[in-house]
Amino acid sequence: MTNRNVQFLSMIDSRTKAVILESSSAHYGITPQEAYAEVTDAQAEHLLDYMIEPPATSALMRRHGIHR
Repeated sequence: MTNRNVQFLSMIDSRTKAVILESSSAHYGITPQEAYAEVTDAQAEHLLDYMIEPPATSALMRRHGIHR
């Protein structure tokens, strides 16, 4: 089964990906690279579960056909 977080992050542009990872990393006090490793792990929760205010990301995910 494909990790939907990996699938989504590979679909979006690098700037948007960076904003998402920087937002999550700032909240958890980790680096963006550590945030990426966390959300792309085989046992990862849905990407939105790692975000404080996910409405824009949620809308973007729906636009790319990635649903919760």
